[in-house]
Amino acid sequence: SREGRDWHGSVRKLNVSGSEGRDLTLVMLSPRDELLADVNRRVKISLLITLGILLISIPLASVVARMISKALNKLAEEAVLISRFDFNRTLPLRSKIKEVDELARSMEMMKSTISRFLALIKSLASEQNFQAMLEQITEETLHVSEADGVLTWLVDDATKALTPVAFYDQGKGKADLTGLPSYPVDGEQPLAEAARQGNVSQLNLRKNDHGDLSVLFEILDVETLAVTAFPLCNRKNEVIGLLCQLNKATDENLKSEEAVGRMDFVRTFSGFASVSLESRHLLEMQKRLLDSFILLLAGAIDAKSPYTGGHCQRVPVLVKMLAKAACHDEGFFKDFQLDEDGWEALHLAGWLHDCGKVTTPEYVVDKATKLETIYDRIHEVRTRFEVLKRDLEINYWEQVANGADSKSLREKLDQELLQLDEEFSFVAGCNLGDELVTPEQVERLEQIAKRTWTRTLDDRVGISWEEEKRKDRLPRAPLPVEEYLLADRNDHLIERTENEKMSEDNPWGFKMKVPEYRYNQGELYNLKVERGTLTPEERYKIGDHVVQTIMMLEKLPYPKHLKDVPAIAGSHHETMLGQGYPKKLSKDEMSLPARMMAVADIFEALTASDRPYKKPKKLSDAIRVMSFFKKDQHIDGDLFDLFLRSGIYLEYAREYLDPAQIDEVDIESYLS
Repeated sequence: SREGRDWHGSVRKLNVSGSEGRDLTLVMLSPRDELLADVNRRVKISLLITLGILLISIPLASVVARMISKALNKLAEEAVLISRFDFNRTLPLRSKIKEVDELARSMEMMKSTISRFLALIKSLASEQNFQAMLEQITEETLHVSEADGVLTWLVDDATKALTPVAFYDQGKGKADLTGLPSYPVDGEQPLAEAARQGNVSQLNLRKNDHGDLSVLFEILDVETLAVTAFPLCNRKNEVIGLLCQLNKATDENLKSEEAVGRMDFVRTFSGFASVSLESRHLLEMQKRLLDSFILLLAGAIDAKSPYTGGHCQRVPVLVKMLAKAACHDEGFFKDFQLDEDGWEALHLAGWLHDCGKVTTPEYVVDKATKLETIYDRIHEVRTRFEVLKRDLEINYWEQVANGADSKSLREKLDQELLQLDEEFSFVAGCNLGDELVTPEQVERLEQIAKRTWTRTLDDRVGISWEEEKRKDRLPRAPLPVEEYLLADRNDHLIERTENEKMSEDNPWGFKMKVPEYRYNQGELYNLKVERGTLTPEERYKIGDHVVQTIMMLEKLPYPKHLKDVPAIAGSHHETMLGQGYPKKLSKDEMSLPARMMAVADIFEALTASDRPYKKPKKLSDAIRVMSFFKKDQHIDGDLFDLFLRSGIYLEYAREYLDPAQIDEVDIESYLS
């Protein structure tokens, strides 16, 4: 360093020829600043250029980074919305950066696919009707696939054949299935083979080779069809049908990326559709099974007793006719409407309204005479009269044998026999129950009942343990014993079990007066019944069928829309004034369908021609009787007016009554 400057120097020895052994030394010195002046200048320029580039690139990079981050933030926000299944908001996701833009487009496609799939799931899940669901699946597949047509086939459980169930055409929409064949699953047809394979199949069908499918070719107006058959499989991976995508294009035109994407979507959708169809089909089968059980029960009740005939089958028809008229009425019932669930509840209630009759003993329902139980006990009474007559004849011959005047004895015998015949005829007449029993007749019955006959055989052998238990209520009388001709004995009283007793605060709200005994089989007690053939105990037992109906139906686990079935089915013996049974409900406490059931039940009973205990009433007589029920507020007067105005009475009569029953009815005289 000299004078504050840095120097660079070098020393080199030089070999110079001719120097005779003397070496020369070359010394070079240069100032550093002068030596590196050009380099320093270039370095400074490079630094300035680099600094300039940095000053420009940093803001530019920041701008670019912000552009990228903004798009990525929107993509992240969009991903959050998708994760929340929020497809209502749409964010602008376009970007000038190719990779980000491609990512945004992929995100949009994913969002659209998920949204569409969820919409299809929601749509299918909300569909209750099986056939409607089939058509919806077919139509949605048509829209998603953008095919020329979609045809759905299902395997028929009974015939094991592929059967066409829904067909949609891109141009015409829903198409007619007429003319399309069914194929045995084990057959050799291409579609049957596709079903057996259980995989997505590509088929090229020519019109000339498949004349049985000519309807398809004509609708789509083609000679060749490219068919993509998607199998519909249940949870057991069994093929239950085919979802066929029909295209006029060839296979080559269906291999584009977009077409393949749509096919993948349809494949996924067909899997969900299969499960939905299976679930809905199972529900339909369960409903049909339940309906079959209901019809079976109603048929069994009608078959159990000829006295009820086809009552359980005809009442549902009547009540549905009345409900339909109310739905279309623009007057008093203009606000009444039934949806599909309401119709189902009415259907079940109509068929089950008398299901409690399965608990009613047949001999009570069919009781045609007063002394009838399992058999008509009038035959026992007749035998006792025969015994008395035989005793009189024996007494006559004994006296004749002892030398008495046979002529006077014969006159007395004939008179006594005639009296017994008359008394039996009177008792037999009282047994029929077709006339009102007067106090004078009751008095005569009691007088006749005082006659006695001699029993010489033990009446406690050869009987059931229950009857023996009832007879043990009284001490055994020594034989022979005198018995009343008509008796009301203690063993005639059949006690009510604890299960049959009903407290006033019972959980069902029943307000029926329960007789002390289940049955009173007393002979005199039964013969003295004022009207008909039934004792109060037997009338209660028959009326108890409504109690049993409600108790039986309320034990069933109903879905929400069927919870009113017990109330509708069990109110057909209630009146508008709250004097009916079993709950003494008033008009305001009963639903309109429940009041309809009462009208239908009464009209069917009045006009039924299959009841052996009564003649069927003519139409005019039945309407007249029902008008009395209307006047007494036994039935809903407004419903009765609708019943007449709508012509239901005549429509039903033409379908179910004997033509001889149908006569003119002046409905104006009965309308309010």
